[in-house]
Amino acid sequence: MLHPIVAALALAAAEGGGGGIMSVDATLLWATIVVFALFAWILAKFAWGPLLEIVDQREKTIREQVDSAHLAAAEAKDLVAQHQEILKLAGREREEVLTKVVKEADGLRADLVGRARAEAEQAVARAREQMQREKDQAIAELRAQVVDLAVEAASRIVKSSLTEEAQRKLVDEFIRELPSAQKEGWA
Repeated sequence: MLHPIVAALALAAAEGGGGGIMSVDATLLWATIVVFALFAWILAKFAWGPLLEIVDQREKTIREQVDSAHLAAAEAKDLVAQHQEILKLAGREREEVLTKVVKEADGLRADLVGRARAEAEQAVARAREQMQREKDQAIAELRAQVVDLAVEAASRIVKSSLTEEAQRKLVDEFIRELPSAQKEGWA
């Protein structure tokens, strides 16, 4: 099927209307059609194929770059997820370490407090024992002095009736009974 313009030109040439502006020379028309067809065939044979090949190569390169970009984006997304997981893990480990350190510090503090209390109790017990020993020693010294005084007083009072040994026994009995007498309130 012929193009409408070409058909109109062919119709005008067939009428033979002289050399007007709308007149068409049949030879020129057919020569133009042949040259155009030959030019189209040459372009199709030598230019259209390489042009299509260049376009296909460019399309292939762009597609590969897009695929590569998608792959890189997916890898980046995976890396971000891995980094976030590592950060979460590090956070958990940090919390565990802090908890462990706090527990150890509490244990150490409790241990130190316990030791300090034990040492304080031991010091108090030692001081009480020392005080008791000193008290017992003072009481023994006091008894000895009281015995000596009592013996001397008794010897002056009862020089003739009792011997010194009998007087000592009497005073020792008196001193032994002295703490119980003090408790009863007559000392």
